[in-house]
Amino acid sequence: MLTKFGGLAAAMLLAVPAWAETEVPFALDWKFEGPSAAYFAAIDNGHFAAEDLAVEVSAGQGSLDAIPKVATGAFPLGFADINSLMRFLDQNPGAPVTAVMMVYDKPPFAVVGRVSQGVSAPGDLEGKVLGAPPPDGAWAQFPIFAETAGIDAGAVTVEPVGFPTREPMLAEGEVDAVTGFSFSSYLNLVRLGVPEDDISTILMADHGVELYGNAIIVNTDFAAENPEVVKGFLRAVAKGWKDVIADPAMGAQAVIDRNPAGDVELEERRLQLAIDANVLTDYVAENGMGDIDADRMATAIEQTKLVYEFQTEPDASLYFDPQYLPDAADRMLR
Repeated sequence: MLTKFGGLAAAMLLAVPAWAETEVPFALDWKFEGPSAAYFAAIDNGHFAAEDLAVEVSAGQGSLDAIPKVATGAFPLGFADINSLMRFLDQNPGAPVTAVMMVYDKPPFAVVGRVSQGVSAPGDLEGKVLGAPPPDGAWAQFPIFAETAGIDAGAVTVEPVGFPTREPMLAEGEVDAVTGFSFSSYLNLVRLGVPEDDISTILMADHGVELYGNAIIVNTDFAAENPEVVKGFLRAVAKGWKDVIADPAMGAQAVIDRNPAGDVELEERRLQLAIDANVLTDYVAENGMGDIDADRMATAIEQTKLVYEFQTEPDASLYFDPQYLPDAADRMLR
């Protein structure tokens, strides 16, 4: 009888269907580099699986690439610059996309220059040549930076450059400075052999620019139909960031596992730069990652009006929705 019962129990177990994880494609704004480590850590360390999610991360070509992917529903979730999102929603009213978790509490928008070419501070840009890729997020904010830092923008010669040629042109002295993300342009120059003491990184946020940076964005139709999926995704992301903050070397290796052509030491440095300057700010250390300050957001919108003419009156509630954020305790990074 025991044998028969054991056989029956085994048959019953086999008949129970396996729990299926929800597949969630996730669109990055850029290629696999150090700052994307948290999402891979969330995969490798089982945080997404614990939320019954199977996440596949795809590289991108900038925020202007990631936002439409999510708005069209090709990807339910993505990673993009919230300032680009504001403009997208103004130009595409009613598009089903919004930000749900702030990641770069302090944006990495920067001017990166050469000390040997006379660029160490904002005012040094006057009379110099600035290389700027037209689709670059940092370049889009340069007029705000010029206003808040007291730069005569008319005295700056702007040279349109491509993303692949931006840092090589600076390394060769063809331009005196470039706009870009601080952690990317800085280390790209180091990799090109520019001495680190000859590189100046001028963060726009250190000179009066109150903008936020990149955030997790979601297709709002998907979120309305799958709120627990979105909440679980954000919980797992916060845990992934906590993991790579505690162990950046692990995070860098997770990136290199997906991008074997990369340099693990370089990506660890890039990740650490992003953590220190953009993610683990004083505000985040105190309040946890992901949320925004309403007053700061209102200032950011007013500053955006310096560089962009809204077709309709901007509304912060269209650009950021905190309802899917995990509890504050689950968003603490240390």
